[in-house]
Amino acid sequence: MSYVNRTMCDVLREMRKCLKTNNFSYLGGLIEEAQSMGNRMEAGLENNSSRRYKLKMKITKLKAEVKDLKRASDEPVEAPQPPRRGFGAKG
Repeated sequence: MSYVNRTMCDVLREMRKCLKTNNFSYLGGLIEEAQSMGNRMEAGLENNSSRRYKLKMKITKLKAEVKDLKRASDEPVEAPQPPRRGFGAKG
């Protein structure tokens, strides 16, 4: 069940209200709601961590590729030779 603009702080505030009024009839539902919110936050953090790791690996590979390309561009490149014409060719 999804609530619009409902945060963990809202749920905790309602839990404190339960304690103040000694009305625990809906405390179980609030605990479940807080648990599901916490689970979603943990999953989001794990997804971000996984994405960062994958991006870091990709950046490392690309940096190595750039380094190789720079090294290759520093090597002298021989200019292509024009095709040789045979003996007696006009031109």
